[in-house]
Amino acid sequence: MDTRFAISEYRDAAEVNRKLDELIKKPIYTVTDEALKDYVENYFEKKCASSKKMIEEAKAIIPGGVQHNLAFNYPFPLVITKAEGAYLYDIDGNKYYDFLQAGGPTVLGSNPPEVREQVIDLLNTCGPSTGLFHEFEYKLAKKVSDSVETVQMLRMQASGTEACMTAVRVARLATKKKNILKMGGAYHGWSDQLGYGIRVPGSKFTQAHGVPLYIFKHTQEFFPGDLEDLERKLFLNQFRGGTAAVFIEPVGPESGTTPTSAEFIKGVERLCRKYGSLLVFDEVVTGFRIGMSCAQGYFGVSPDLTIFGKVIGGGYPAAGAIGGKKEYMQYLGAGLDATGNKKIHKAFTGGTLSANPLTCCAGYFTLEEIDRQNACQKAGLMGDRMREGLQKLIDKHGLPFVTWNEGSICHLETVGTLHFSINWKKPWTIPGVLDATGERKDVMTHMGAAYTAEGVITLAGSRLYTSAAYDEKMIDDALSRFDKVFEKVALKED
Repeated sequence: MDTRFAISEYRDAAEVNRKLDELIKKPIYTVTDEALKDYVENYFEKKCASSKKMIEEAKAIIPGGVQHNLAFNYPFPLVITKAEGAYLYDIDGNKYYDFLQAGGPTVLGSNPPEVREQVIDLLNTCGPSTGLFHEFEYKLAKKVSDSVETVQMLRMQASGTEACMTAVRVARLATKKKNILKMGGAYHGWSDQLGYGIRVPGSKFTQAHGVPLYIFKHTQEFFPGDLEDLERKLFLNQFRGGTAAVFIEPVGPESGTTPTSAEFIKGVERLCRKYGSLLVFDEVVTGFRIGMSCAQGYFGVSPDLTIFGKVIGGGYPAAGAIGGKKEYMQYLGAGLDATGNKKIHKAFTGGTLSANPLTCCAGYFTLEEIDRQNACQKAGLMGDRMREGLQKLIDKHGLPFVTWNEGSICHLETVGTLHFSINWKKPWTIPGVLDATGERKDVMTHMGAAYTAEGVITLAGSRLYTSAAYDEKMIDDALSRFDKVFEKVALKED
């Protein structure tokens, strides 16, 4: 197993959570109204005029003006026309450090030529899709299987959402059980039954607008880091159809925004074995970012099924996959089981563009390059440097902010929006928690806008992904831009 990992030292989850607990009790600090107004008027309005004009026109035919949730930014979305390495360029010609990294998959950096040239060659010879088998389907599956010990078989899907949906069906067929348990606050795609307990642990169905409540009859959540809560629900489910699968993000919900310990992850595996439930690792972000053997290799656990997302296609369209042990992946085949003796039902799944040649080609050469360049470890070292630099700036300006990283997944929490949780034993707290997260989400967007105006694009103003395209000089320059924003931060005005 490849032991080159992005994480040089795993952070103390309990200590980070203690700091986050303190953060959400403190007054809110954010960029001042005067500074925000200056950024809007003198940067966005003057230097991003073409973006604003296009978004305004797009709103007439696109709901909200954009097609992806990551693009909703204050005061208006930017129109990006070029992505290269560690940089993004907008339609007005402005250049930015890219710490959004398309939500995490671009471990090599954006649009690496080593992959792009292979994709161009394929487009010249085959095209993006035939509906039939292509050699890169096998090459990609073999590369993943060779890299990740538990992935004995791989089935491509068109997205991480679809892969999660398929995992639910496989788990129910394999275990003959009904219920799905997911870590509260985690995101496992936007399907109906997994749109439960997202973003805020304990939120249950309250964030799943448009989904009938009966859909959640067999979906439950447990609190991140709480093995007692998980076991209590696994035990009770024995009397109401059993638990088919436990879904987790291995570093904690929302890519470790509420961090969990290595002991917790191993405890989840132990409980799954005790109660006969499949352990499903959602490695949409951590897969081939933590290491070639993914987060499961780092933690030394053996999930039954693994979910892969955008990185499996190198950031190219229609990318997702489910991998796992043969005894469970056999439910995606047809006819007899792995022994050849027993006829089994097939988990229904499809997707015309799943495993298309373009995606598989891009995914295969991306993983080859990540492996060859030791990109995970390089990106992780840049994440360490970013976190260390941010901590120095927090201390310099005397701010209550909290920063930590899981290798190349960096967090900068200024208000702790996603650290709130809902205690359903005290229902009168629910509106207060949701209102508080709403207010703090606005603050996050203002901080994100300030970073952008200084030439740094982040995910929601609180998460930063580093890639192998970064070097120390770039990280230090980016930190100088955070310094400029922190100089303009003060206690939030009422």
